[in-house]
Amino acid sequence: MSLRSRPALALVALLALGAVVGPSPGSPAVAQTQGATERSFEVVASRYTFAPVRLEVFQDDLVRIELRTEDIAHSFTIDEYRVAKRVSPSQKVTFEFRAERAGTFPFYCDLKAEDGCRDMRGELVVKPRQ
Repeated sequence: MSLRSRPALALVALLALGAVVGPSPGSPAVAQTQGATERSFEVVASRYTFAPVRLEVFQDDLVRIELRTEDIAHSFTIDEYRVAKRVSPSQKVTFEFRAERAGTFPFYCDLKAEDGCRDMRGELVVKPRQ
């Protein structure tokens, strides 16, 4: 083998190595093969607000929420995902759902015991997978 062919051989070896390692992170092939993951949130309902007020996930993620309240009974409702959970001050309620649809979906307290409950709002943002 001549010395001139060694750089070409090295280039072939590097190209082969790149093919074995795969595409660089962030390329479309990698993004499409990323699977759904579990996203966990602790949501606290207190003084007629939710904290956090915005939850962000990716489409097809499994969303796990631990809901608790610091004052009176509250609920966590997302109509589009058929989620309606109620929590009392002495409890924690944990539930899961699959974020199947991309978009922005409001969540709210649907209890009518106190006027302030009607003002409890937040949003679930489900980003599409690329």
